[in-house]
Amino acid sequence: MPKDTSIKSVLIIGSGPIVIGQACEFDYAGSQSARSLREEGIEVILINSNPATIMTDPSMADQIYLKPLTTKSIIEILKAHPNIDAVLPTMGGQTALNLCLEAEEKGIWNDFNVRLIGVDVNAINITEDREQFKQLLERIEIPAAPAKTANSFLKGKEIAQEFGFPLVIRPSFTLGGTGAAFVHKKEDFDELLTRGLEASPIHEVLIDKALFGWKEYELELLRDKNDNVVIICSIENMDPMGIHTGDSITVAPAMTLSDTTFQKMRDMAIKMMRSIGNFAGGCNVQFAVSPDEKEDIVAIEINPRVSRSSALASKATGYPIAKIATKLALGYNLDELQNQITKSTSALFEPTLDYVIVKIPRWNFDKFEGADRTLGLQMKSVGEVMGIGRSFQEALHKATQSLEIKRNGLGADGKGYTNYEQIIDKLTHASWDRVFVIYDAIQMGIPLSRIHEITQIDMWFLKQYEDLYLLEKEISTYKIADLPKELLLEAKQKGFADRQLAHMMGCLESEVYNKREETGIKRVYKLVDTCAAEFEAKTPYYYSTFEAEIEKADGTKYVHNESIVSDRKKVVVLGSGPNRIGQGIEFDYSCVHGVLAASECGYETIMINCNPETVSTDFDTADKLYFEPVFWEHIYDIIRHEKPEGVIVQLGGQTALKLAEKLDRYGIKILGTSFDALDLAEDRGRFSELLSELNIPFPKFGVAESADEASKLADTLDFPLLVRPSYVLGGQGMKIVINKQELEEHVIDLLKSIPGNKLLLDHYLDGAIEAEADAICDGEDVYIIGIMEHIEPCGVHSGDSNATLPPFNLGEFVMQQIKDHTKKIALALKTVGLINIQFAIKDDIVYIIEANPRASRTVPFIAKAYGEPYVNYATKVMLGAKKIKDFSFNPQLKGYAIKQPVFSFNKFHGVNKKLGPEMKSTGESILFIDDLKDDQFYELYSRRKMYLSK
Repeated sequence: MPKDTSIKSVLIIGSGPIVIGQACEFDYAGSQSARSLREEGIEVILINSNPATIMTDPSMADQIYLKPLTTKSIIEILKAHPNIDAVLPTMGGQTALNLCLEAEEKGIWNDFNVRLIGVDVNAINITEDREQFKQLLERIEIPAAPAKTANSFLKGKEIAQEFGFPLVIRPSFTLGGTGAAFVHKKEDFDELLTRGLEASPIHEVLIDKALFGWKEYELELLRDKNDNVVIICSIENMDPMGIHTGDSITVAPAMTLSDTTFQKMRDMAIKMMRSIGNFAGGCNVQFAVSPDEKEDIVAIEINPRVSRSSALASKATGYPIAKIATKLALGYNLDELQNQITKSTSALFEPTLDYVIVKIPRWNFDKFEGADRTLGLQMKSVGEVMGIGRSFQEALHKATQSLEIKRNGLGADGKGYTNYEQIIDKLTHASWDRVFVIYDAIQMGIPLSRIHEITQIDMWFLKQYEDLYLLEKEISTYKIADLPKELLLEAKQKGFADRQLAHMMGCLESEVYNKREETGIKRVYKLVDTCAAEFEAKTPYYYSTFEAEIEKADGTKYVHNESIVSDRKKVVVLGSGPNRIGQGIEFDYSCVHGVLAASECGYETIMINCNPETVSTDFDTADKLYFEPVFWEHIYDIIRHEKPEGVIVQLGGQTALKLAEKLDRYGIKILGTSFDALDLAEDRGRFSELLSELNIPFPKFGVAESADEASKLADTLDFPLLVRPSYVLGGQGMKIVINKQELEEHVIDLLKSIPGNKLLLDHYLDGAIEAEADAICDGEDVYIIGIMEHIEPCGVHSGDSNATLPPFNLGEFVMQQIKDHTKKIALALKTVGLINIQFAIKDDIVYIIEANPRASRTVPFIAKAYGEPYVNYATKVMLGAKKIKDFSFNPQLKGYAIKQPVFSFNKFHGVNKKLGPEMKSTGESILFIDDLKDDQFYELYSRRKMYLSK
């Protein structure tokens, strides 16, 4: 059955601001879906309140509403667009599904004659309402854990008495495991039950028997109107049941599942999907499997929408689930659609992987003072990375190298734990760094059986770890000069970085690299092709690995490299790695625009990134995608292979910027602002000298490398002082101190966590107003794209402040200073591309806080507010293709736009919620107001000083 031709206009509901549990994987899904609809000639109307994403870019839909996700907004849109035929709510996570249900209950879809596609209300209700779901499983004879529903405190107590402990409490209609908890003992039950009932919008919880130590699996399914179902990917959680899948290390395809059990699981998943309603689209099903020979299967839950795991599965297989799910929602059948990678086979096939995927979550506990750092049923991670390798070990190493937490992989970097009690404790209470601690435990000699007994992680995974440790032990007995080639090749095939090998043998990283060059052990690139190379792939999506040489009949040796280098002029864009607080989806937005702009200038575009949730790692964003760690060794090998004209570093946040020094040292051209200028802005001493020369005021400051130096400086600078380490992101480690005792405590603490770092001490301008400006500079002219005034006082990190565009209360004299300072600094730094400058205003004098010659968090917000493609312009300037005077700027904004931070404090019980110089928000929304009399503005302004902490 071909597509339903009566659908001419579709409303897509987005997922709103980024919060823990709902991140940019829905931006990726929504963007794919919008493109998929427009390919069919369908008008796309989009509602989403997140200004930082590609999804809300004007190029993505015919009409975009940056409005709050409420039924009031939905009614406004449906009135303005009476031609909307259908709504697609499956691309916006739990937020979109809940909004869709609310609109259904209020009769809004009916009133406007709009139908639901991609899912039906029945399916949402059955899968979200724990009681209905339990009854469904009984009806279709799918095993589930013994469970009962409670919608009152008393009922909950009765169930607990009947089942006994340990128990699991799961609230209905929530996201990312909000309010879910394990209850090990009776004393904790009352508090956790109350928390669960409060977390559920319908005050209902499911209480079930805890399946401790069972293995957890997920399947990603697609189904069409003809009831064809394909399973796109099987995912195994390395962590057993008890840790939210978003916080688990996951592996695809499943590694330790017998074929018979896998077939049973497939049949169950298909049966479940077919029984939850008559709809065509995507689905995610989770199962628990007993860790004994019986391999009993129990269904955990089913989500009738695309999910975090479907973004991962799309990147893991090269099968674009959201894109195909959207076509199915329009009425197409799977056999009528093309495989997007081969372009020659049908979409009615199940991908085959000839490689392994490992996903590791990225946490940000440092930002949540007093947070419980152990992992459980409630998700706590803020992002994730994915590693692709020919073996589990290689993929695991690549994923650990992608995390950007100053580790070079597993072991062999001198940073492991060596205290027995600490290791046992971290294994017992699943810690965020357990992936590394398992290695430390093996290194210490703790038997695998004991590690398995504590963690319940399958023995197969632990043996893989042990094998890596034994290899490290063997290599450590050699010096680099006498290391056998076979051993070096084996280490590289198992993912060890050159840095780790250098650590093992006590030599330099460059010596290991040279040894590889001499012995011909070079990275080769393989295609992610969905079909294990059975059919030719047309999409250039690569990962790297190492292969032994093949000898031909004539004696020549070669390794098979699938990445063919063209003779076009090329540009590499470095991505921003995993999402974290301080560096989020706004850099993905910038990278995507950078790639598209470079393409318009005639370059072949090459993207390097390791974040599976983003649009920048979609297989058809750049001409070539290397899904690799943003880690020096990997980048250098790709650059040597591709020989680009240069590398763009200013779009990938601090991640890409940190690599600028290495690129510069190795003679690789940085496009746009030079490394020297980037370093000048980061080096506080050099930057202040520049400001003095330009006669621009800045707060008095000093640099200290010890607590003693800091104390002496304090005598000349006057408290309060702002203390911060250099070269950090999102205000990490920044604090305002008001006396010598606080200063000493904080300095000692910082130097312990970041040894050898220079600390900057600034006199803090108490009560100052904070403002910031973003600009594009071509080395000769400067165009200020936006000036924002913060509602909160100076001292709250700019990412946590409500920022108003244009400013609402800065006089002409102050505005002129901001403009003059911005232009002077941009030109003095020889900026080519973007620059963000932050100011503190006191007594009508504008002081400089800092300058960042790169894309900032605010650039997407300004671009959306003014309706101008600023990153596109800035990239063309970086490439030297255009000058500022070549653009006709025409910003359009009626009234004011306010960037509002969004926090995820509710995921951390009892955490300190005060705001200060260290950023804590996970996302943002945009609010448009006509004038300053608006109630929402008035409320924000009246609360502005409430959270400031010293």
